[in-house]
Amino acid sequence: MKTPVIITDFISLLYPRLCMACGNSLFRHEQVLCTQCLFELPKTNFHRLPGNPLDKVFWGRVPVDRTATLYYFIKGGKVQHLVHQLKYKGQKEVGIYMGKLLGNDLKANPGFHSISKIIPVPLHPNKLRKRGYNQSEQFAIGLAESTGIELDVKSFVRTIATETQTRKSRFARFENVKEIFKVTTPSELENKHILLVDDVITTGSTLESCANILLQVPGVRISVAAIAYAVG
Repeated sequence: MKTPVIITDFISLLYPRLCMACGNSLFRHEQVLCTQCLFELPKTNFHRLPGNPLDKVFWGRVPVDRTATLYYFIKGGKVQHLVHQLKYKGQKEVGIYMGKLLGNDLKANPGFHSISKIIPVPLHPNKLRKRGYNQSEQFAIGLAESTGIELDVKSFVRTIATETQTRKSRFARFENVKEIFKVTTPSELENKHILLVDDVITTGSTLESCANILLQVPGVRISVAAIAYAVG
């Protein structure tokens, strides 16, 4: 049974729903982001731009078909606060909502129509138990729901726990993540176009490491997507 509006409004007074980017109160029709942030956060539109800055991150490193991110990640900005809510504050709905937003964009782009599986960058089981969820998987859930593409969280796993990537150089990031992933069921991935999903892309080292493992499966193609691309 639908909760009466007066009860919903009363609950909102006691436990206000806040925008995950700016912290302002949300109106009844708003979810996760207020209308102002929804229209003002810095979108990249990389999915519309062949040869975009994120494409160039992978040039000469690993073959990637397409790239897509929702926003630019600027240190100290609203997008950083948004991702922080998802990654460290237990706000899983942020990831799902962001996935739906980007998924709706990708549905309108023919370059992404051949994708048959969405695979999030996996967490090591120890970190997964500690955090309780994989933030990249939450984003992937939203992508799968909005696009109708299969979500696969079993065919690709992390086998070695690594140090945090924060403050590492590009080379150090690559050394930190190489050879720590494993394909568990290659037959499930053969001849598939996979959308590999992360939360924030900085140097691309984690995705490069994942892609190099996945591309060992015959016929695999890789595209990548994330909530944000770090600049500056």
